[in-house]
Amino acid sequence: GFGTFLIDGILLYIISLFIPGVYISGISLFSIPLLIALISSLLSIILNIDDDTSYYHNILEKEMKMIYSKEIDMDGFIFLEIDGLSHSTLMKALENGDMPTLSKWIEDGSHKLAKWETDLSSQTSSSQAGILHGNNSNIPAFRWIEKENDNRVISSNGRDNSELIEKRISNGKGLLSNNGASRSNLFSGDADDHILTFSKFTQLSSINSSSWYYLYSKPYVIARILILFIFDMIMELGSRIRHLFKNIQPRLKWRGLPYYVARAGTNVAMREATTFTIIGDIVAGQYNVIYATYMGYDEIAHHSGVEDYDSFYALRQIDKQFKRLEKATMKAKRNYRIIVLSDHGQSKGTTFKQKYEISLNDLVEGLLPDEITIHSILHSNDDHFREKYSLKPYVEDNLEKVDRRIERSIDNTRERIDNTKEKLDSRIDNTKERIDNTKERIDSRLDFEINPRERFNEIKSNSATYEYFERLKKDRTFFNNDEPFTKRLNNVSKDLNLNIRFSNKTTVSRETAQAIVLASGNLGLIYFTDWSNRMTYEQIEDAFPGLLNGLAHHEGIGFVMVKSEIYDTIVFSDDDVLYLDSEEYYGNHFLEKYGENIINKLKRTDSFDHLPDILVNSEYDIENDEVYAFEELIGSHGGA
Repeated sequence: GFGTFLIDGILLYIISLFIPGVYISGISLFSIPLLIALISSLLSIILNIDDDTSYYHNILEKEMKMIYSKEIDMDGFIFLEIDGLSHSTLMKALENGDMPTLSKWIEDGSHKLAKWETDLSSQTSSSQAGILHGNNSNIPAFRWIEKENDNRVISSNGRDNSELIEKRISNGKGLLSNNGASRSNLFSGDADDHILTFSKFTQLSSINSSSWYYLYSKPYVIARILILFIFDMIMELGSRIRHLFKNIQPRLKWRGLPYYVARAGTNVAMREATTFTIIGDIVAGQYNVIYATYMGYDEIAHHSGVEDYDSFYALRQIDKQFKRLEKATMKAKRNYRIIVLSDHGQSKGTTFKQKYEISLNDLVEGLLPDEITIHSILHSNDDHFREKYSLKPYVEDNLEKVDRRIERSIDNTRERIDNTKEKLDSRIDNTKERIDNTKERIDSRLDFEINPRERFNEIKSNSATYEYFERLKKDRTFFNNDEPFTKRLNNVSKDLNLNIRFSNKTTVSRETAQAIVLASGNLGLIYFTDWSNRMTYEQIEDAFPGLLNGLAHHEGIGFVMVKSEIYDTIVFSDDDVLYLDSEEYYGNHFLEKYGENIINKLKRTDSFDHLPDILVNSEYDIENDEVYAFEELIGSHGGA
């Protein structure tokens, strides 16, 4: 690699000493060998010359014979993950001839095609955790909040966070723990040898891997990547022009200049680096199991569309890698079996903001008191290895909101001053009322507190109270109400002569509460960080009456899930209710269009730690087979 460039430069300098009129020095000693390699690579690509053959014979085989001379009888396994590829899109790629190598394997009978279904959290960190470690518990989305850790934001692509997540899910016996190798993955699968594995980026052992040699052993490889990198950036420019002039819908209005690099990085640099290192691993025959991710399709499908020309182009390039790897296995010292899989699929559709001209953050903000501060992360553009934090776009997007909040603050300050006397008078009256209510609480047959949970078993065991709760379950209008929850309960209790008074001791409205809205494709997570634990339905309704009702009745929201102290987990959609534990619907069976396993998925997700106070899933347009991502991505995944 670079050593070759250095040697070539020294040779050029020595040759120039013996040729009259020719003098080479400085940067030319490096640029000329690089230019020669670039021209060679360009000609190779244009003429479609498979230089891998000479690479196998002249470099890897000779080198590895010096280190490993024994034949290995035990079969090895190579897992090749195509990030984000759904079964339906794969079938179209096979039918269209975009993946001839994979098609040949299926037709020959060496491979069989099978479908599998993800959890509710349909994204790389959750799926790859399950594949590599057999454990994807407590990964509710691409990113989430941990309230008990000072409201820490955990992001699957955070350098420290990915390492933390893998430590939590690993028992030391991952898929790659028995002499395995990890290449270009989010998690290592407990492999000792790992390259371009995000959870291990902080470990120096990644740098010391001998597999780096396979990538840099020949100038051709580096030059090839540079040329293909530039070519892919040109492809991206052509894609934007084609989408504009053909008016392809849906499409993103703005992908940004950094995306040129992000796309070429995943679709070229990572792809080529992954393939060359695996070729070296195959020829060496050292590892029992190798797992690698090709992420180019997922990245392009997010921005161009799941079945766009460029997305199928990415699949064609990945299929070429399979062919190269197949050739390598024919020269290996041990028999390697290749398994191709996907970690999740993608769904097409215009974004939630494009469809309804409002973001999830704006929707939540409009349903909350003006004083509440809302933070949000509604993007995952660099969702594989690096997340960019840039203030500028957020400042520009929120200038109008800032102006509105300033005006509201001024008005609210005036109102608070005017109300000071009224509040003081009210507190005096309230003191008298509390004294009067003391006797009433003592005389009540049951003094019901929203918390703690241990009192509910006692309450539910009371026959009159149980009948009361069961009657409320069937009354959908009771839940579709914007009054505080305890007021609703007391009104019904009075009407039914139940002699139960509900007190509001633990759910206190916070005028200056903080809310965080996160997006994971078409899955939204809403946290109120002033509450130290997951808020209950009752707490949310008392603190922010009308919020859940407003979300559930928005035409772009498919369903909303919350935890109730009375009824356990409740799922809402418009005026319809599902009691998750008992699987009882009151109203339409609104979840059926999300698949036969949706209830089991929601139950499992509901058991996770760090679940949001409110879990929101966007609407699924079953007629057009589209979802509306809360992120600005026209190919998305993350929810149902």
